[in-house]
Amino acid sequence: MVTAAPRVIRTLVADDQAVVRTAFANLLATQADIEVVAEAEDGAGAVRLAAEHRPDVVLLDIRMPGTNGIEAARAILDASGGATKALMLTTFGLDEYVYEALAAGASGFLLKDATFPELLHAVRVVAAGNALLSPEITKRLVAEFARQRATAPLNRSVEGLTTREAEVLVLIARGLSNAEIAAHLTITDHTVKTHINRLFAKLDLRDRAQAVITAYETGLIRPSL
Repeated sequence: MVTAAPRVIRTLVADDQAVVRTAFANLLATQADIEVVAEAEDGAGAVRLAAEHRPDVVLLDIRMPGTNGIEAARAILDASGGATKALMLTTFGLDEYVYEALAAGASGFLLKDATFPELLHAVRVVAAGNALLSPEITKRLVAEFARQRATAPLNRSVEGLTTREAEVLVLIARGLSNAEIAAHLTITDHTVKTHINRLFAKLDLRDRAQAVITAYETGLIRPSL
């Protein structure tokens, strides 16, 4: 019996601070399942190198001169058709741009002072197609920015969802995993995945991060900070 080789996660690291960029790249390169295919010192370089190397995950500093991380993420994700995932790097837990990054399609964010295990976990989670929704800060950020935007009329609606799909969306927004959702609703993991695939298709969502934002923006969940 032939054992398939483990999948290697191709990554690109973009940060205008050389020390941070090199440190992250060197740490990731120590892992057998992660390959750093390129490093960029700004957002424009990240977009160009991502088109050249087609990485699975791009780590993008939110605050970069010229083309910032959010603009770069939007361009990279659009060009890749969702094949590349974006993980945003930020210095501050309450970075004012985090919401915009998630809304642009980023799969999550990571503090620059994250530990080595946290960095590896983040890259692997995002590469697997999941959102990195840190219970410490991500929910607070999403809720806070959704609250700020609640004063403006919203164009998004969840009217097309079934009652069960709406329930699943709410549980995703509360941070539950597929297994936890299945246990909460007394259904199988497979059924949960089916509901998620359908609601993602109906709402044109890329991942769980955008699902969380949608749940807040449409009023399914009210911020409680």
